Amino acid sequence: MPGVITCNTLGPVQVLLDGTAAPRELQWRKHLALLVYLARSPKRARTREHLIGLLWGDKPEENARRSLSVALELLRRFAGKSGITTDHGQVRLAPDAARLDTERFEEAAGRQDWGAAAALVAGEFLEGFAVPGAPEFEHWLTAERSLWRERAVEALARHAAALLTRGDAAGAVDAAHRAVDLDRTSESAARMLMRGLAVAGDRGAALEAHAQLTARLEEVIGAAPATETQTLADRIRSARAWRAPSAPSRSPTVPLRRAPLIGREAPLTRLLEVWAACRQGPRSGIAVIAGDVGLGKTRLLEELVTRARLDGAFAVTVRSVEADRAVPWSGLLGLARGGLGEAPGLAAAPAGALAAVAGLAPEWAERFAAAVRGVAVAPLPHALSDVLRAIVEESPLVLACDDAHWLDRDTVLALSAASRDLARAPLLLVCTVAPEPPSPELDELRTRLGRDQPGVAVTLTPLSAAALRELGHWALPAYGDAELDRVTRRITTDSAGLPLLAVELLLAVALGLDLKSTGGAWPEPFRTLDQSFPGDLPDAIVAAIRVRFRRLTSDAQTVLAAASVLGDRVEADLLARKTTLPADTVWTCLDEVEREGWLVAEGRGLSFRARVIRQVVARDMLGAVQRQRLLEES
Repeated sequence: MPGVITCNTLGPVQVLLDGTAAPRELQWRKHLALLVYLARSPKRARTREHLIGLLWGDKPEENARRSLSVALELLRRFAGKSGITTDHGQVRLAPDAARLDTERFEEAAGRQDWGAAAALVAGEFLEGFAVPGAPEFEHWLTAERSLWRERAVEALARHAAALLTRGDAAGAVDAAHRAVDLDRTSESAARMLMRGLAVAGDRGAALEAHAQLTARLEEVIGAAPATETQTLADRIRSARAWRAPSAPSRSPTVPLRRAPLIGREAPLTRLLEVWAACRQGPRSGIAVIAGDVGLGKTRLLEELVTRARLDGAFAVTVRSVEADRAVPWSGLLGLARGGLGEAPGLAAAPAGALAAVAGLAPEWAERFAAAVRGVAVAPLPHALSDVLRAIVEESPLVLACDDAHWLDRDTVLALSAASRDLARAPLLLVCTVAPEPPSPELDELRTRLGRDQPGVAVTLTPLSAAALRELGHWALPAYGDAELDRVTRRITTDSAGLPLLAVELLLAVALGLDLKSTGGAWPEPFRTLDQSFPGDLPDAIVAAIRVRFRRLTSDAQTVLAAASVLGDRVEADLLARKTTLPADTVWTCLDEVEREGWLVAEGRGLSFRARVIRQVVARDMLGAVQRQRLLEES
């Protein structure tokens, strides 16, 4: 009884008949080669003479014709008489007789469904397949493999780019790795891998991918990577490198696994669209990321800044704390100390503008001493616009303001004015804001979005149970469905859908926390995370923070515990004095706790990523005597 033959060729060959494994005779090399060749031929037809020369060119003509007839008869047995027809010396394969995965690939690529196309790629075209004694077929096979390698690499790279846009860096890295495995000299695949690894926070692996590409290109074609590839490597190399602890401790660190942006695909896409419009316009834009504490505003901001830097932007981040709000121009000082002074093109700013900022930041006064000596100092609002104008003449610029609701009024107004003054410049101002406390200046800025100011405002909400389950699968890949469902239900209850707490819990479970031994219920109705002091949190969350804290090196525990009681923002020098640790040790510890996601650094010091985490550390990781000693004057 004839059936439908399915042949998967994009990888080790697999032949199915009506969905089950095909009979052995249909899988014999020349029978399979004939079937695939006809399916890939124009109009699925070839002359008898052509097919004989292709597969039986090493036999006498009469034997070769007989072999072709036997092969065609066998194909008819499985595909039906109408599946294989011969007429006027031509052999034709009917469209519905055999279906190749290459056809499904082309359909998916035609509608730009790169995920579906990439899913069909399992390796080289007819990987490992050969027909001894048929050199013409081997020549054709070589050409087909080259063609499908190129198409498969493109599909995988495009799929990786789409995954990266949705915030799935791990998925993007996996797809890019598959592309590189197919073609180790493909620069587009290597660049995609480098971008994915950089966004995932693995700077070393990204640079290693570049080094491997460079070596392969030199070995295979005697050439160096293209300028675009080298530029990307330089941008990754210029990112911050972490110092590792110099000696192991009783509680070794666990490498940070950067959580994917699950449930945040739509906000990230909107933010990246605004950034692309700013860069390509060029034009200025404003992006606002709003939401309660613990919803992942900082994480989303960091993702956007990382992408912008890989796109060639210069990015500066300032993170405000509550005390900043009452200090005029504290936000501008944070920007000045947070890297703005290193921006390309800054030296071309008017001397009066440089002098104005130098009046706030001693580092600028020292650097531009000759330029600002004796000049008239410009008003600070105008000075900021002039400084930013000089920078954007050299490269696109992103100013990232985390916890912008604590920014001082003067800085907010000056940034708002600068975005208007530089309307035709590649400048993006991105802010994270919480509902409380109210900030009239920021509210006014948000009302302009979509009217006289290009930009976007995204509001984050708690993760759904489905998103939390996907997050659980990332953190606990060895868990089966039933076990994962149980963990997800517990995480949903204890975290209230807040990514900050969900990730803390899941990482702690991965490190051995038994949720069955913890209890509690949270949150109370209408209470935010910031309103729920550590005593109001479920035991599971407090236990999770303890588990991760104990995995730090002993010196890092000391430094982090000290930071929790010394203020909203602390500097390394203060931590060195209070802990009596050597300055180099303190810096190494700060790298460790920042890398592990406890603290966030900016030009004026470091602060806890979340206030509730700080409160738990201060309450549970320090004794009363230790706390008192740290708070005493030196």
